[in-house]
Amino acid sequence: MPGKKITDQQVRKYKAMRRQATQEIAAARTGVSVRSARRIENAEELPSQRGPRSWRTRADPLAGVWQEELVPLLEAKPGLQGRTLFEELQRRYGERFGDGTLRTLQRRVRAWRAEHGNEKEIYFAQANPPGRLALSDFTVCDELGVIVAGDAFPHRLYQFALAYSGWRHAEVVRSGESFAALAQGMQNALWALGGVPEEHRTDSLSAAFNNLAEEEELTRRYADLCNHYGLRASRNNLGESHENGSIESRQGSIKNAIDQALLLRGSRNFDELADYRRFIADVVARMNRRIHVKVTQERTALNALPVRRTSDYEETDARVTKYSTVSVKRILYSVPSRLIGHRPKFRIYPERIEAWLGDVCVFETVRGVVPEGKQRGKAIDYRHLIPTLKRKPGAFARWVLRDDMFPRAEYRLTWERLIEKLPERHACKVMVGLLDLAARGACEVQLAQVLGDLLQAGTLPELAGLEEKFAPKETPVPDIKVKLPTLASYDVLIEVAV
Repeated sequence: MPGKKITDQQVRKYKAMRRQATQEIAAARTGVSVRSARRIENAEELPSQRGPRSWRTRADPLAGVWQEELVPLLEAKPGLQGRTLFEELQRRYGERFGDGTLRTLQRRVRAWRAEHGNEKEIYFAQANPPGRLALSDFTVCDELGVIVAGDAFPHRLYQFALAYSGWRHAEVVRSGESFAALAQGMQNALWALGGVPEEHRTDSLSAAFNNLAEEEELTRRYADLCNHYGLRASRNNLGESHENGSIESRQGSIKNAIDQALLLRGSRNFDELADYRRFIADVVARMNRRIHVKVTQERTALNALPVRRTSDYEETDARVTKYSTVSVKRILYSVPSRLIGHRPKFRIYPERIEAWLGDVCVFETVRGVVPEGKQRGKAIDYRHLIPTLKRKPGAFARWVLRDDMFPRAEYRLTWERLIEKLPERHACKVMVGLLDLAARGACEVQLAQVLGDLLQAGTLPELAGLEEKFAPKETPVPDIKVKLPTLASYDVLIEVAV
């Protein structure tokens, strides 16, 4: 057929058929033209025995410019691409070189590079015996479109994998790449695996830090973590992701598996973060079941775990300001006012932070997240600040943290309605009272539902009525009267005992 070379097998089949039928019939049954059949009969050798063609079937469209102009350009600038050279030819010669010449030029450049081009980098595939190498990496999973508690959930996934068997462990990370996330994820993986491989490789985590001192601290702490487990720590060179290829390839496969599982689930909405974590754990467990035999083999080659885990948090200290706030890792947190003036040690975990004074934990909260495109974030809890704000409700109107005090959208919309309909002082007093009621009555969600109904009805909230409904009821202290027995009653007991 046109465009296809005749093979040795076709030639042998044609000659066998030719002994039984005419040239036309033999050619049709072999799948060649009659003209090709005549050439086969006149040829003495098979197609594979013929040398390369030494003549051209058409005039060279690059004659006069390839050796004279293009080769010198390639020798001077080997990085020039075929399309760039083609556009230069069109600029110099106009319509002489039509668009059909582009592919010819690109093939010519490719052939020239194969003969005269620079040496290329060679990749050396590595053999990983059981129990030798484990790898860790983070990957962004925003494209999965997961929704938690009604809001979009941008997040990363930490993955730990064994190079030999492919066993993996994955965890959801909200706060971005950090040493704390690495330490917690790696330790969880090792204890779930039940053993320790010889080497642990990561990419360059120092990219998450801003100065040399922090890079040195990270290197020391990472080395201490690996030494605790008897691991040999290693990192791939910055920008050389192929050196971590055993984990890079698995990032795509696990995200594809999660996406497929979400499609089967029929929804990407999760009521709570814990539900999504269980979903990820289930997906990973199913993937690990496929390699059960190799995992069992590799576990026999692992080293033993240490007696206990080591710390999986970062530690820093920061002073609590007179505004009852503290800045930790580019996040502004509110804290109880009793800590104003103190400088606690903050333990930063992937999902929470703790404040310690000496050996006492004085504060704990969920770790905040820096919004995408922002330099800093805020994690303000109205329950920390409302006790003092009750004494100064007028400060609420122009408070710099006012908009961060609203725990839900219904509270913010209620404030907008209050400040529009009431005098500022009265609006502040009502809004502060609502927030105080939500804190005292532990009824943030229920109160938000009532406020939403009032907003739809176009009415303002009555603080007194809501207090009656949601405020915690005071339990009266029972009046207990204790009647002491007489001493004579003990004498009676003694006589009975005797």
